[in-house]
Amino acid sequence: MKRLMIKTLVAAAALAAFGLASAQDIKERTLKFAHQNPKGHPIVMGMEKFAEIVTAKSGGKIKVNLFPGGVLGGDAPNVSGLQGGTIEMVVLNSGILASQAKEFAVYDFPFLFANAKEADAVVDGAFGKKMHDKLQEKGMVGLAYWELGFRNMTNSKRAINKVEDLAGLRIRVIPNPINLDWVKALDANPTPMAFPEVYAALESKALDGQENPLSTILANKFAEVQKHLTLTNHVYNPQSVIISKKFWDTLSNDEKKLLADAAVEAGKYQRQASRDAAGATLEALKKAGMQVTELPPAEMAKLRDRMKPVIAKYSSGVGESTVNELMAELARLRK
Repeated sequence: MKRLMIKTLVAAAALAAFGLASAQDIKERTLKFAHQNPKGHPIVMGMEKFAEIVTAKSGGKIKVNLFPGGVLGGDAPNVSGLQGGTIEMVVLNSGILASQAKEFAVYDFPFLFANAKEADAVVDGAFGKKMHDKLQEKGMVGLAYWELGFRNMTNSKRAINKVEDLAGLRIRVIPNPINLDWVKALDANPTPMAFPEVYAALESKALDGQENPLSTILANKFAEVQKHLTLTNHVYNPQSVIISKKFWDTLSNDEKKLLADAAVEAGKYQRQASRDAAGATLEALKKAGMQVTELPPAEMAKLRDRMKPVIAKYSSGVGESTVNELMAELARLRK
């Protein structure tokens, strides 16, 4: 009997040493984890890392099945699936959640973050947590923020050397009002569209262009249907890793901590993978035939000026207190 007790204590100590929850607190579970980008994208690499961590820390009891490439539908159906409990986890652009809590539209403000370090500090701090807390009453729980990165513009019509070159282009945007308005502010024609439909629309010329981070442009082979890439870095996209509250409420405290910690740990890996790939990604897009242009400083200033009325308009819709809180945090970081 003593020998059995000693073995049990030794096993428990080993679990604790490796950050594992005790076996009796972990149940056999399987969860579905969805995203829009295909295998090989840094977000999907983060999902794979998350699944690996969860398997290890649960002793194989919790299995994470990955569904990249939009195979479970677009972002809106995925959010509905979370709320209904038919999908356990999703990682998606934080700004898309504005359809659930208006304050999330702030993450789609053009030229909000000067660099990734600023974005990390904001989303990983009190502001980011406060935003994710708003999701609970909508049937979702925010676990962590990953990144998609800074967005750039592509099109099949012409090189963009000045802001006026964007006029008239049919540009796909994430289906959020602010995205419609900032594209209109450039005299272009915004077309809201679910991501899985974008490649076909570009290929058929129903769209002239789209805007996304370089990693997404490469992973989805947009270079096959888009000749021109303009490096604008106009919006930075944090990604919210969210879990169904229906599922979350069935978990023990140990299981909740395991999944939340795994999301944060995998996020550190995911962000680094995203940033490490940036230079190589641009070179790969050039090799794939894309012609790359950068707007001169004067044109970038003009681009920012065009966006200012849009930011002012949505500041009131998002809520002045949310915008002021974020701007105060950015001002503190920039001192």
